[in-house]
Amino acid sequence: MSTLPHILIVDDEPFNIEIITELLEDEAYQLSTALDGQIAIDMLEAAPNDFDIIILDRMMPNMNGMEVLERMKEHEILCHCPVIFQTAKTSQTDIAEGLEAGAHYYLTKPFDEDILLSVIKTAVQERQFYKEVMSDLDKDKQVVPLIRNAHFEFTTIGHARNLASLLSNAFPDPSLVVMGLTELMINAVEHGNLGITYDEKSALNEQGNWNEEVSRRLSLEENVNKTVNVDFTSNKTVIKITITDQGNGFDWQSYMDFDPARVMDNHGRGIAVANKLSFSSVTYSGKGNVVCAMLNLES
Repeated sequence: MSTLPHILIVDDEPFNIEIITELLEDEAYQLSTALDGQIAIDMLEAAPNDFDIIILDRMMPNMNGMEVLERMKEHEILCHCPVIFQTAKTSQTDIAEGLEAGAHYYLTKPFDEDILLSVIKTAVQERQFYKEVMSDLDKDKQVVPLIRNAHFEFTTIGHARNLASLLSNAFPDPSLVVMGLTELMINAVEHGNLGITYDEKSALNEQGNWNEEVSRRLSLEENVNKTVNVDFTSNKTVIKITITDQGNGFDWQSYMDFDPARVMDNHGRGIAVANKLSFSSVTYSGKGNVVCAMLNLES
């Protein structure tokens, strides 16, 4: 069985499939194709663990892309598979509709080859990140739900991921919470304590230098003593996690929703994932260096 990332290309136009497969044939991907939405959903539901990325045409006969996406979001495994919508519908309303329905990325036809390759690369990295995070969820499943109040401090991206996986086990559905919580904690390190800006991260991701830059900044004298503080409380009605970093804050309002203007960026969806999918509410305070994520248990 191949260990390469498996991409399913769904389009009712064979010519479009040919273009995409030719662009990707020299990349380290396993490729499959489907000529309409019904064929695609049959393939996906027959082997939900086999696919990593779906490149999905929006306008198709038999079952259109929105209907495929709806079926995927109802599936306990497929709902976590990144979807790249490709379509000629380019209005902000159409893009927002696709994002709200659960598409991770949006490519408009005719698409730029470099943008296509960049978006697929980012989606593959996101999928790998998700798999790694999910593999950590089995830790401490029995003990964590017993915790009522706790305080934690951490400094690194690795610590952020480990703590997010740990605390996610306190929630009724850890798989729903873990990605959003991980993103909030990583943001506290990279954008908070280390001061990596949105544009800087875009460039670092494009160059493949993000990990190296994070390590470099962590070692700087002005950052070595900075910590992220996490306060956890849980009772019968609510679970609350408050994350506080020592950075200068940021304009958090711009990132609470899935923004069509950033749809082709190689990052920038983490806070929206937490706000829209993982928790009942996500609230920033102060200068933007304090965020409170809550899940209501009685709703």
